[in-house]
Amino acid sequence: MTLIERIRKGEIPDEVRKVASAEGLDIKDLTEKIRAGRAVIPRNRRHTSIEPLGIGEGLRTKINANIGSSEDRVDVGEELKKLSVAVDAGADTVMDLSTGGEIDLIRKEIIGASPVPVGTVPIYQAALEVTRQGRSFVDMDEEELFETIERHGEDGVDFITVHCGVTRASLERLRKEGRVLGIVSRGGALTAEWMEKTGKENPLYENFDRLLKIAKRFDMTLSLGDGLRPGCLADATDRCQIEELITLGELAKKALEEGVQVIVEGPGHLPITHIERNIRLQKDLCNGAPFYVLGPLVTDIAPGYDHITAAIGGALAGAYGADFLCYVTPTEHLGLPGVEDVREGVIASKIAAHVADIAKGIKGAMERDLAMARARKALDWDAQIRLSIDPERSRKIRERSLPSDAEVCTMCGSLCAIKISRSTL
Repeated sequence: MTLIERIRKGEIPDEVRKVASAEGLDIKDLTEKIRAGRAVIPRNRRHTSIEPLGIGEGLRTKINANIGSSEDRVDVGEELKKLSVAVDAGADTVMDLSTGGEIDLIRKEIIGASPVPVGTVPIYQAALEVTRQGRSFVDMDEEELFETIERHGEDGVDFITVHCGVTRASLERLRKEGRVLGIVSRGGALTAEWMEKTGKENPLYENFDRLLKIAKRFDMTLSLGDGLRPGCLADATDRCQIEELITLGELAKKALEEGVQVIVEGPGHLPITHIERNIRLQKDLCNGAPFYVLGPLVTDIAPGYDHITAAIGGALAGAYGADFLCYVTPTEHLGLPGVEDVREGVIASKIAAHVADIAKGIKGAMERDLAMARARKALDWDAQIRLSIDPERSRKIRERSLPSDAEVCTMCGSLCAIKISRSTL
């Protein structure tokens, strides 16, 4: 049985108890949210070495870090370093998006080493394996796609992105409406091209029941991918994006009825004024399912700094109700991230998630800021460093700019407002 089915039979699984304890939530309340599809605990029944993690309404905003090889850069050791750095920096989950090298081996190594849930996008591997056989990926057979999905489940993948909402109807809408940047999702583009060349419907949409059977077998969470997400501000919140979202809402409802946990993915690139309406639309159309957003990036002109544009959007998205933030690194739009890029991306996303948790009133979020304020008043530098989101960076900056009077900092020195005000307040 899946987690949802166990709950429906009246059981309170250990996974739910552990998440409720970690989040400081009432067990019955969390159980009801999972039953209703407003929260998930993504954990493949074959991946029991990880601690249960909750994502959804009323829980801490969670962070995902994407890692994985490319055709130009294949180094399993480096991917494992990225995994370690991402988790140490605060990532709650990782996704292996490998498209180069021995993908099965890389995935198994990452799953075996990961202390957190692992996600994948199976269509990447399915398309790549077809091309390695000397065929075009549009010659991929539906069976090859579903076989790849099963393989990922067998290996213990906890959640998979599946672009079920890219349908013939949504592509026709895209052609009629037009876009500046078209389709920017790799999975969405692969699916659309396959449909265009074969004249067939998206197999993940047409055979959604088959996908659900595979997910149930492993209790694998489906992350319904936004294959038609906007890739630039000019395309934000258009009819194509919303039509896909309506379809994902319908599929999320069907999955829940079958006892399969679901996350819904969202944009993308959005003007800052679009963020609130996008979050509210998703929650309304998808019956409150956990919302997983990439960024959103709030400007298109900051390559090299897109971890910052994404953190701005992510903080707002989280405050308005997004539950799960996919990190963005400084190399977004430019190249494959290295180890340090991964670390910077996670830290930026972690800041955004914390800002969102304060806005949501998540238990314990504001208390940490209050503790920091008290440490600053006391000029307790060790406590300030310990309480910071990135203690390593905080300590390095403090040590390289240590003043002669170690009680203060080199910014104000003897004019330190906190030190002066001690005699008056």
